[in-house]
Amino acid sequence: MRYWYLLLILFFHLATAQQKKLSLEDIWLNQTFEIEKLESFQTMKTGDFYTVLNQNSYGTFLDKFDFATQEKIETLVVTRDLPGIRYFETYAFNEEENKLLLGVDLEPVYRRSKKGIYYLYDLSSKELQKISDEQIQEPSFSPDGKKVAYVYQNNIYVKDLSSQVVNQITQDGKINHIINGLTDWVYEEEFSVVQAYEWNSDSDRIAYIRFDESEVPEFSMDIYGDELYPHPKVFKYPKAGQENSSVRLFIHDLATGKSVEPELGSLKQHYVPRLKWTHDPNSLVITTLNRHQNNINLVLIDAEDNEVSLLHSEKDEAYFDLHDNLTFLKDNSFVWSSDTDGYNHLYHYSKEGELKNQITSGPWEVTEYYGYDPESKRLFYQSTEEGSINRGVYSIGLNGKSKKKLSIYEGTNEAAFSSNFRYFINTHSNVETPTRYLLMDAHSGKEIRILKDNEPLAEKLTEYDLSVKEFSTLQTANGELNMYLIKPPDFDPEKSYPLLMFQYSGPGSQQVVNRWKDPQRHDYWHHMLAQEGYLIACVDGRGTGFKGRDFEKTVYLELGKKELEDQIEAAKELGKLSYVDESRIGIWGWSYGGYMSSLAITKGADVFKMAIAVAPVTSWRFYDTVYTERYLRTPEENPTGYDENSPLNFAELLEGDYLLVHGTGDDNVHVQNSMRMIDALVDANKQFDYFSYPDRAHGIRKGKNTRFHLFQKMTTFIRNSLGAPEK
Repeated sequence: MRYWYLLLILFFHLATAQQKKLSLEDIWLNQTFEIEKLESFQTMKTGDFYTVLNQNSYGTFLDKFDFATQEKIETLVVTRDLPGIRYFETYAFNEEENKLLLGVDLEPVYRRSKKGIYYLYDLSSKELQKISDEQIQEPSFSPDGKKVAYVYQNNIYVKDLSSQVVNQITQDGKINHIINGLTDWVYEEEFSVVQAYEWNSDSDRIAYIRFDESEVPEFSMDIYGDELYPHPKVFKYPKAGQENSSVRLFIHDLATGKSVEPELGSLKQHYVPRLKWTHDPNSLVITTLNRHQNNINLVLIDAEDNEVSLLHSEKDEAYFDLHDNLTFLKDNSFVWSSDTDGYNHLYHYSKEGELKNQITSGPWEVTEYYGYDPESKRLFYQSTEEGSINRGVYSIGLNGKSKKKLSIYEGTNEAAFSSNFRYFINTHSNVETPTRYLLMDAHSGKEIRILKDNEPLAEKLTEYDLSVKEFSTLQTANGELNMYLIKPPDFDPEKSYPLLMFQYSGPGSQQVVNRWKDPQRHDYWHHMLAQEGYLIACVDGRGTGFKGRDFEKTVYLELGKKELEDQIEAAKELGKLSYVDESRIGIWGWSYGGYMSSLAITKGADVFKMAIAVAPVTSWRFYDTVYTERYLRTPEENPTGYDENSPLNFAELLEGDYLLVHGTGDDNVHVQNSMRMIDALVDANKQFDYFSYPDRAHGIRKGKNTRFHLFQKMTTFIRNSLGAPEK
């Protein structure tokens, strides 16, 4: 009730008050519109409890809460009780949840990987011990809580927590050559995995992957820093068509101290991106992919006798998107997700790999699998059953019957369940509702109470002159596409407005989604531009996700072609509207979106007057193997797929205003992409604008003022290129 009352207040203020305008300072410097979150929230395994990490000027606190009462049970850790530690950034429990690993002084390596100092904290004895004096990576408890494994300088170590004895499991680790127990750059970036080792349930074996990077070409980029001379950062980066790391699987027996390499034989494939032990401590399942990523296998390995067999296999005419939905039940039957029927759904297989039944079905997608409750024999998942731009939370029987919707409100719903699936915390938002945290009954779907609702932010926004983001579908020659439109707050259909289009467009992505303003703060910036009199539109074209297999995979082997066609067609359709000035249409994007805006201002120069490309790919020949070959295969196999949609080859078509921006420290989309684009434009004698951010990575974030500076530059460019809106 309070929620609807607040919306009425919001709309009343929008209609009647003299309201503020958004500013770049508000958005990027002053943190005016920050969402209040449940920081480092984790559900606990031992009972209906969860933990929340809090930090203030006095230190770090880890608090334990009761799901049912929402009362704080106790403060588990407070740094004033930890000698020599002023704060910690991460925490991880052992299985019994009576010990913690605390991460301190963490330093990023790449996007997901970190190294740092780690401590063991015993919640019973209150004793604190350092795991290692060195910066280590990916420490993890053994299931029995008696040991901790970790990686240091590309080798795996195991520390006995009682005797303090440390055993080095591997010996050949070497930077830029051999990695044990961690993934290489491309696995981390594209398969979203850093730790490449796993304990079995008896704590007596560790399965791990060994990466041999010796033949992978090195990439070098200068780091300018603040010293007299810059220094090179050199790392292994396999570009499309080049050598990947050679990977080998080993199983280490802690009792014998020996590592054995199972003979995969004909089941060996190019990539091994997942390891997972079943409930049987001797049974390991690895997920493998061929280089084209259109054949995915689950391979079962018996660690006792090293027998290898194929548990499950799927092939696709295009490619597979890797996921983490493989879940073994107590009888070692398993749940798996697949888009084999045209939409991503859940399936139940026997422990021998025979299909027992398809659990979910319909013209919608399962977007998250939360787990299985053996007591009620129900699975819990998130899906697009309420439309592709929404997410709802559901439960369903393992037999595919008795489906129940558990989330209440339309929009984007995420769930974190208690250990016995009795409760869940529903993170909800939509385009009109800031992020809220709701305690829900997981059996009935009833709301128990609101934990956080961000009402102060909603109330603050009533002071600002904001229009509502409007969702619709746009009918084009290429089909019906999801779209949102942000109009100026004082929109007058009799006037003519310049239009700025935003998109990402990458395979499986989604920008048109019913959620609160995006975490990158682009939405606030878009609303600021709308206040100045610009129309803002975003269209998810073919190739984007959550509308079924065929809609996404239609771009296979020709990235950029159909995506660009859809942005051009969308711009033409929008240009037909009486209130759109078709002579003043611009487009911008970041990364894949920058690639698309670069194509739009060259191949689509007759439609777009202006484009901004931030950190763009300009040729897929420069990007990594795993991502690029998934969609295009190799340059040798598909040269036209690489070149016929590269903006490098269409520089002479540039007619409008083009701003190119890149961070020189981008280890993902290398600044080489922009350098080659600059070279092509100079050869074509085309004028353009370029700005580089020294040592900034792909997100261009380092430093307090960096994002403010970037969006200030982009705002000025838009004003100068699209002109002042009609007053």
